[in-house]
Amino acid sequence: MKFLAVGETAQHTGWSARMLRYLEQAGLVTPSRSAGGYRQYGLRELNQLRSLAEIRNRFGLGIGDMAFALRLRREPELRAAVDNWLAGMDDTSFLEWEQRKHERLLTAA
Repeated sequence: MKFLAVGETAQHTGWSARMLRYLEQAGLVTPSRSAGGYRQYGLRELNQLRSLAEIRNRFGLGIGDMAFALRLRREPELRAAVDNWLAGMDDTSFLEWEQRKHERLLTAA
């Protein structure tokens, strides 16, 4: 298969040329470049674009969601921070402490 330019790729995949550039900027699809610097989409990139569209439709995700998922995968510090924050959501001790504090304030008044 030959490489496709942005416009041809847009026609084959249903993504607009502008969105293809945005997907590259977000790091979700990385086409190769010609000697002149033009984007070249091969079979791998076309498959990535099709599967990305399927995942978005199936799970109701936006491009920002996918870009964030990619960051979580690539940045261990971010992943750890999010994991810690999510673990805190399951911890009800803070909420119980806040509730007791408010109860004490109400009875003192």
